Amino acid sequence: MHWKGHIAIVTGAASGIGTGIVECFAEAGAEVVIADINERLGAQVAADLRERYGKGMFVKADVSQADDCKRLIDETLATYGQIDTLVNNAGVNFVKPTLEMEEADWDRVVDVDLKGTFLCSRYALEAMVARRSGAIINIASVHTVATLPAAAPYAASKGGVGMMTASMAIEFAPFGIRINAVSPGLTDTQIWNDIQDAAEDAEHARQHWMDNIPLGRVQAPREVGKVVLFLASDQSSYVTGANIFTDGGMTIQLTNRERFASKSLEGVAPQS
Repeated sequence: MHWKGHIAIVTGAASGIGTGIVECFAEAGAEVVIADINERLGAQVAADLRERYGKGMFVKADVSQADDCKRLIDETLATYGQIDTLVNNAGVNFVKPTLEMEEADWDRVVDVDLKGTFLCSRYALEAMVARRSGAIINIASVHTVATLPAAAPYAASKGGVGMMTASMAIEFAPFGIRINAVSPGLTDTQIWNDIQDAAEDAEHARQHWMDNIPLGRVQAPREVGKVVLFLASDQSSYVTGANIFTDGGMTIQLTNRERFASKSLEGVAPQS
C-alpha cells in the first residue's frame, strides 16, 4: 500500500502503545496527528517523528471532553483536508477493590476509555461518511474477554469498546468505512514497569506473567502498531467488526505453563 497522503490520527500517542502505533504510520509514510493530554511528551513525540520521517503534528486533547475531540478533528481537517484513519488508543487504568472505589474513580476510567472512543469516532465519522471512506481502529484489551479482580471500570470500558466497535462496524459499512478493534495483552510500557515495581518479588512477578503467556514474553508497542497498520491498509479491505488479539496467546490458554513446569507435557494435557 502507498501511504503517501494518508492521514492518521492516534490518540494517547505521547507514550506507550500510542507512540509505537504512530511510529509505524510515520515510518510507512503516512501523515500523523499525535493527540494527547500531555503537551510536553506529545510535542516531543511529534518533533522526533518530524526529525526522523518528516511527519508529525501534535494536538493537545483530553478525549473525555467533547469540545477537545471536535477540535482535534477540526484541526486535522483544517491542516490536511481529510481523515483516513482514526486510532482510538487513549486510555487510563488502575487496580482498586470495588468496595474502596469512588464514583470519581469509575468516571475517570469510563470517560476516557469508553466515552472518549465514542466522541472521537463520532466526530471523525462525519468526515469519513462525507468521503465514503475511512478506517477506525479502537484499542481495546484482553479485558474484553477475560479480566482480573479490582478492575471493574477498566473491564466494563474495554468490554464496551468491543461491542461499540461491532455496532458501529455494521452501521457504517454501507459508507465504505471499516471499524475494528485490537486487544493487546501485556505490553512493554510504563504499566508493565509499574507491575514489577509494585511486586514484593519482581522476578517472581515477571515469571508469573511469563508463565501465563504462551509465547513467553511481553510484546513491544510497535508489535501492536503493525497490526493497526494492517487494519488501516488495503490489505484488510474485507475486515470489519473484528477484534484482533495481540496477546501472545494469553486469552486462549486453558491453564498456565507453571502447572506443568516439573513434568513433561506428554500425557498431561486432558484429552477431549
